[in-house]
Amino acid sequence: MIRSDCHMHTEFSTDSEAPVRAMADAALTRGLTEICITDHYDKDYPPVPDVEGTAFLFEPEEYFQTLSEVRDEYAGRLDVRTGIEIGLQPHLGEFYRDFIRKHPFDFVIGSVHLMNGKDPYYGEVFEGRSDREVYREMFRLTLENLEAVQEFDVLGHIDYVVRYGRKQAEEYSCAEFADEIDAILRKVVEMGKGIELNTGGFKYGLGFCNPHPDIIKRYRELGGEIITVGADAHRPEHVAYDFGRADEILKECGFRYYTVFENRKPVFRSL
Repeated sequence: MIRSDCHMHTEFSTDSEAPVRAMADAALTRGLTEICITDHYDKDYPPVPDVEGTAFLFEPEEYFQTLSEVRDEYAGRLDVRTGIEIGLQPHLGEFYRDFIRKHPFDFVIGSVHLMNGKDPYYGEVFEGRSDREVYREMFRLTLENLEAVQEFDVLGHIDYVVRYGRKQAEEYSCAEFADEIDAILRKVVEMGKGIELNTGGFKYGLGFCNPHPDIIKRYRELGGEIITVGADAHRPEHVAYDFGRADEILKECGFRYYTVFENRKPVFRSL
């Protein structure tokens, strides 16, 4: 049974208003023993409509102060860990190396949210192109980012882009993109990093997690061992979303454990 949610966002993320304590309370309600708060830090993210100033950044000192207080309040009931989800871009390798090493994060997710400076969430990248073309380019850019940025622990939601395609999964098949996906997974294993099982795909109506179970299975076949589980919740009601299905998927893909991180070190928990 999965008792740890290692991907969630709070009021420190531009796209969430959830208090940290509300997320912690939701975790307790769902029987979790561990959570990791992984708020967005997307350096050089483009301007966002209706957001004043720079989006998807937070003040580390304020974050760590709040998390320290919450950790003490919930001690003995819930292990609250400090994390971050950084937005990978090829020119940010040195920046993230210096930034992450300055702060005592337990866990760092590295995610690709942008295609040539544009987030698929807003739909612009799909204009005049098929979903299939955009998906292929996103996979190519993911590999490019892995070559440039190393300061993370787990590659986030590998097929994130499919959530926002015009037809979502209709033009998506892991077999069609097997070469691109294999290159990504081989690089992750070579780097000694991991991937995540992100149940947000179920919430977005894809009918599968991110990445697709076929990708998780292939990762295991290629020697991948590190795999965290997170719901990518931005509201309390989505904490540990569909974790029962996540447990089944991991077992079907050949895993008998899942991973959490403490002080940037992987710890393995039995399913």
